[in-house]
Amino acid sequence: MRRILIIDDEDDIREVAALSLEAVANWQVLTASSGVEGIATAAAALPDAILMDVMMPGMDGPTTFRQMQLEPAIAHIPVILLTAKVQGTDQRRFADLGVASVLFKPFDPLTLAQQISDVLGWKD
Repeated sequence: MRRILIIDDEDDIREVAALSLEAVANWQVLTASSGVEGIATAAAALPDAILMDVMMPGMDGPTTFRQMQLEPAIAHIPVILLTAKVQGTDQRRFADLGVASVLFKPFDPLTLAQQISDVLGWKD
């Protein structure tokens, strides 16, 4: 069973994404409401992938990702950013970080698991 960590400061986004991934793909979902909490959860649980919001108070998604890359235990975990920003300059900036992919809000709960699987090459 795949395990995915969702890091997002918005309760409703975390809940919809978690329910979607559990119901559609039967994945185990962990959640965190901030970058700091997300790093701690990732280090403790070692999920198969991380779905993380770009815009969060305190430590935003790109900053959180850069911090994760400094932690050997979690640096290998693929990170997919979730954003409402669709401008080309933002997309290039996110891609230059080295994240696995960028998905856009609003997402379709029925296809979210398939999008993540496609990006990461998961065949199960």
